[in-house]
Amino acid sequence: MVTTIAKPKTKAVSLSTIIPLKGVRWSTYQALMREVGGNRPWRIAYDRGVLEIQMPLLQHEEPKRLLESLIEAIVDELEIELRSLGSLTLERPDLKRAIEPDSCFYIQNEARVRGKDEFNLAVDPPPDLAIESDYTNSSLNKFTIYGSLGIREIWRYSEGSLEVYHLKESGEYETRDKSLVFPFLPLREVPEFIEQSKTQGQRKAVRLFKERIKAILTLHGQRV
Repeated sequence: MVTTIAKPKTKAVSLSTIIPLKGVRWSTYQALMREVGGNRPWRIAYDRGVLEIQMPLLQHEEPKRLLESLIEAIVDELEIELRSLGSLTLERPDLKRAIEPDSCFYIQNEARVRGKDEFNLAVDPPPDLAIESDYTNSSLNKFTIYGSLGIREIWRYSEGSLEVYHLKESGEYETRDKSLVFPFLPLREVPEFIEQSKTQGQRKAVRLFKERIKAILTLHGQRV
Protein backbone atom coordinates (compact mmCIF):
# COMPACT_ATOMS: atom_id res chain seq x y z
CA MET A 1 0.00 0.00 0.00
CA VAL A 2 1.32 3.43 -0.93
CA THR A 3 -0.31 6.73 -0.03
CA THR A 4 1.39 9.99 -0.87
CA ILE A 5 1.20 12.57 1.87
CA ALA A 6 2.91 15.94 2.26
CA LYS A 7 1.91 16.52 5.89
CA PRO A 8 0.66 14.00 8.48
CA LYS A 9 -2.81 14.25 9.93
CA THR A 10 -3.10 16.40 13.06
CA LYS A 11 -4.89 15.34 16.21
CA ALA A 12 -7.40 17.29 18.29
CA VAL A 13 -5.22 17.51 21.39
CA SER A 14 -3.84 20.17 23.67
CA LEU A 15 -1.46 22.78 22.29
CA SER A 16 -0.33 23.87 25.75
CA THR A 17 3.11 22.27 25.41
CA ILE A 18 4.07 24.09 22.17
CA ILE A 19 5.45 27.60 21.93
CA PRO A 20 5.84 28.99 18.36
CA LEU A 21 8.06 32.05 17.87
CA LYS A 22 8.04 33.90 14.56
CA GLY A 23 10.64 36.24 13.09
CA VAL A 24 13.57 34.47 14.73
CA ARG A 25 16.78 34.84 12.74
CA TRP A 26 19.07 31.86 12.22
CA SER A 27 21.80 33.70 14.15
CA THR A 28 19.38 34.21 17.06
CA TYR A 29 18.42 30.54 17.01
CA GLN A 30 22.11 29.55 17.04
CA ALA A 31 22.87 31.92 19.93
CA LEU A 32 19.96 30.45 21.93
CA MET A 33 21.16 26.90 21.34
CA ARG A 34 24.70 27.79 22.40
CA GLU A 35 23.40 29.49 25.54
CA VAL A 36 21.13 26.70 26.77
CA GLY A 37 23.23 23.77 25.48
CA GLY A 38 21.95 20.21 25.37
CA ASN A 39 20.85 19.93 29.01
CA ARG A 40 17.24 21.08 28.62
CA PRO A 41 13.81 19.46 28.89
CA TRP A 42 12.41 20.84 25.63
CA ARG A 43 12.86 20.10 21.93
CA ILE A 44 13.01 22.48 19.01
CA ALA A 45 12.14 22.74 15.34
CA TYR A 46 13.25 25.67 13.18
CA ASP A 47 12.13 26.51 9.69
CA ARG A 48 13.34 29.72 8.04
CA GLY A 49 12.41 32.19 10.76
CA VAL A 50 9.92 30.17 12.80
CA LEU A 51 11.20 28.55 16.00
CA GLU A 52 9.00 26.04 17.77
CA ILE A 53 9.69 24.91 21.34
CA GLN A 54 7.94 21.80 22.61
CA MET A 55 7.77 20.42 26.15
CA PRO A 56 7.41 16.60 26.02
CA LEU A 57 4.57 14.94 27.93
CA LEU A 58 4.52 11.55 29.65
CA GLN A 59 2.19 10.24 26.90
CA HIS A 60 4.84 11.36 24.43
CA GLU A 61 7.98 10.06 26.13
CA GLU A 62 6.90 6.55 27.11
CA PRO A 63 6.00 5.27 23.60
CA LYS A 64 9.16 6.86 22.23
CA ARG A 65 11.37 5.03 24.73
CA LEU A 66 9.59 1.76 24.05
CA LEU A 67 10.11 2.16 20.31
CA GLU A 68 13.81 2.72 20.99
CA SER A 69 13.93 -0.54 22.97
CA LEU A 70 12.10 -2.43 20.22
CA ILE A 71 14.49 -1.16 17.56
CA GLU A 72 17.46 -2.14 19.74
CA ALA A 73 15.92 -5.62 20.11
CA ILE A 74 15.70 -5.98 16.33
CA VAL A 75 19.33 -5.04 15.65
CA ASP A 76 20.50 -7.32 18.45
CA GLU A 77 18.69 -10.25 16.84
CA LEU A 78 20.10 -9.32 13.44
CA GLU A 79 23.56 -8.96 15.03
CA ILE A 80 24.15 -5.66 13.25
CA GLU A 81 25.35 -2.32 14.57
CA LEU A 82 23.24 0.67 15.51
CA ARG A 83 24.08 4.21 16.52
CA SER A 84 21.22 5.58 18.60
CA LEU A 85 21.45 9.35 19.01
CA GLY A 86 18.18 10.24 20.73
CA SER A 87 17.02 13.81 20.14
CA LEU A 88 20.17 14.88 18.32
CA THR A 89 19.81 18.37 16.86
CA LEU A 90 19.79 17.93 13.08
CA GLU A 91 20.71 21.16 11.27
CA ARG A 92 21.31 22.51 7.80
CA PRO A 93 22.51 26.12 8.22
CA ASP A 94 22.54 26.55 4.43
CA LEU A 95 18.80 25.76 4.39
CA LYS A 96 18.06 27.54 7.68
CA ARG A 97 16.27 24.48 8.97
CA ALA A 98 16.75 22.37 12.09
CA ILE A 99 14.83 19.78 14.04
CA GLU A 100 15.19 17.52 17.06
CA PRO A 101 13.40 14.21 16.48
CA ASP A 102 12.12 12.26 19.45
CA SER A 103 14.80 9.76 18.53
CA CYS A 104 17.00 8.99 15.55
CA PHE A 105 19.21 6.12 14.45
CA TYR A 106 22.01 5.32 12.07
CA ILE A 107 21.63 1.73 10.89
CA GLN A 108 22.63 1.26 7.22
CA ASN A 109 25.01 4.22 7.52
CA GLU A 110 26.24 3.46 11.04
CA ALA A 111 29.78 2.62 9.91
CA ARG A 112 30.08 5.97 8.11
CA VAL A 113 29.43 7.98 11.28
CA ARG A 114 30.87 5.63 13.90
CA GLY A 115 32.85 7.59 16.47
CA LYS A 116 32.13 11.01 14.95
CA ASP A 117 31.62 13.75 17.53
CA GLU A 118 30.17 16.32 15.14
CA PHE A 119 27.93 16.06 12.11
CA ASN A 120 27.66 18.21 9.03
CA LEU A 121 24.53 17.09 7.23
CA ALA A 122 25.61 18.91 4.09
CA VAL A 123 28.37 16.27 3.89
CA ASP A 124 27.58 13.44 6.32
CA PRO A 125 24.64 11.10 5.73
CA PRO A 126 21.50 11.91 7.72
CA PRO A 127 20.11 9.36 10.20
CA ASP A 128 18.46 6.38 8.51
CA LEU A 129 15.41 6.47 10.77
CA ALA A 130 13.66 9.10 12.88
CA ILE A 131 10.86 8.66 15.40
CA GLU A 132 8.09 11.14 16.13
CA SER A 133 5.77 10.43 19.06
CA ASP A 134 2.92 12.86 18.44
CA TYR A 135 0.54 13.96 21.16
CA THR A 136 0.48 17.63 20.26
CA ASN A 137 -0.16 19.57 17.08
CA SER A 138 2.82 21.33 15.55
CA SER A 139 2.66 24.79 14.06
CA LEU A 140 5.31 23.65 11.55
CA ASN A 141 5.23 21.02 8.86
CA LYS A 142 8.02 18.96 10.38
CA PHE A 143 7.96 16.57 7.43
CA THR A 144 9.12 19.42 5.18
CA ILE A 145 12.11 19.90 7.50
CA TYR A 146 12.86 16.18 7.62
CA GLY A 147 12.59 15.94 3.84
CA SER A 148 15.03 18.80 3.31
CA LEU A 149 17.50 17.03 5.64
CA GLY A 150 17.18 13.79 3.67
CA ILE A 151 15.74 11.53 6.39
CA ARG A 152 14.62 8.51 4.35
CA GLU A 153 12.24 6.96 6.90
CA ILE A 154 10.06 8.29 9.72
CA TRP A 155 8.03 6.31 12.23
CA ARG A 156 5.17 8.35 13.67
CA TYR A 157 3.39 6.89 16.69
CA SER A 158 0.19 8.54 17.84
CA GLU A 159 -2.80 7.33 19.86
CA GLY A 160 -1.98 3.65 19.53
CA SER A 161 -1.19 3.77 15.82
CA LEU A 162 2.15 3.54 14.01
CA GLU A 163 2.51 5.16 10.59
CA VAL A 164 5.67 4.71 8.54
CA TYR A 165 6.75 7.23 5.92
CA HIS A 166 9.30 6.93 3.12
CA LEU A 167 10.93 9.94 1.49
CA LYS A 168 10.27 10.37 -2.24
CA GLU A 169 12.55 12.08 -4.74
CA SER A 170 10.13 15.03 -4.71
CA GLY A 171 11.02 15.67 -1.07
CA GLU A 172 7.56 14.65 0.15
CA TYR A 173 6.74 11.57 2.20
CA GLU A 174 4.41 8.69 1.47
CA THR A 175 2.93 6.21 3.92
CA ARG A 176 4.06 2.65 3.41
CA ASP A 177 3.21 -0.71 4.94
CA LYS A 178 6.86 -1.82 5.10
CA SER A 179 9.96 -0.37 6.70
CA LEU A 180 13.00 0.47 4.59
CA VAL A 181 15.43 -0.44 7.35
CA PHE A 182 13.55 -3.55 8.55
CA PRO A 183 11.48 -4.79 5.56
CA PHE A 184 10.61 -8.09 7.29
CA LEU A 185 9.01 -6.35 10.28
CA PRO A 186 5.18 -6.63 10.55
CA LEU A 187 4.57 -2.97 11.38
CA ARG A 188 0.95 -3.48 12.37
CA GLU A 189 2.12 -5.61 15.32
CA VAL A 190 4.42 -2.99 16.84
CA PRO A 191 1.69 -0.96 18.63
CA GLU A 192 0.40 -4.20 20.18
CA PHE A 193 3.63 -4.56 22.16
CA ILE A 194 3.42 -0.95 23.31
CA GLU A 195 -0.10 -1.66 24.57
CA GLN A 196 1.08 -4.86 26.26
CA SER A 197 3.62 -2.84 28.24
CA LYS A 198 0.74 -1.09 30.02
CA THR A 199 -0.45 -4.33 31.59
CA GLN A 200 2.63 -6.58 31.60
CA GLY A 201 5.43 -4.07 32.04
CA GLN A 202 7.89 -2.50 29.62
CA ARG A 203 10.67 -5.08 29.80
CA LYS A 204 8.21 -7.96 29.52
CA ALA A 205 6.80 -6.38 26.36
CA VAL A 206 10.31 -6.00 24.93
CA ARG A 207 11.12 -9.64 25.71
CA LEU A 208 7.91 -10.78 24.00
CA PHE A 209 8.77 -8.63 21.00
CA LYS A 210 12.24 -10.11 20.86
CA GLU A 211 10.78 -13.62 20.77
CA ARG A 212 8.51 -12.54 17.92
CA ILE A 213 11.48 -11.18 15.96
CA LYS A 214 13.39 -14.43 16.53
CA ALA A 215 10.46 -16.39 15.10
CA ILE A 216 10.19 -14.12 12.06
CA LEU A 217 13.90 -14.29 11.30
CA THR A 218 13.90 -18.08 11.66
CA LEU A 219 10.95 -18.32 9.29
CA HIS A 220 12.74 -16.13 6.73
CA GLY A 221 16.02 -17.98 7.13
CA GLN A 222 17.83 -14.90 8.50
CA ARG A 223 19.02 -16.46 11.73
CA VAL A 224 22.80 -16.57 12.10
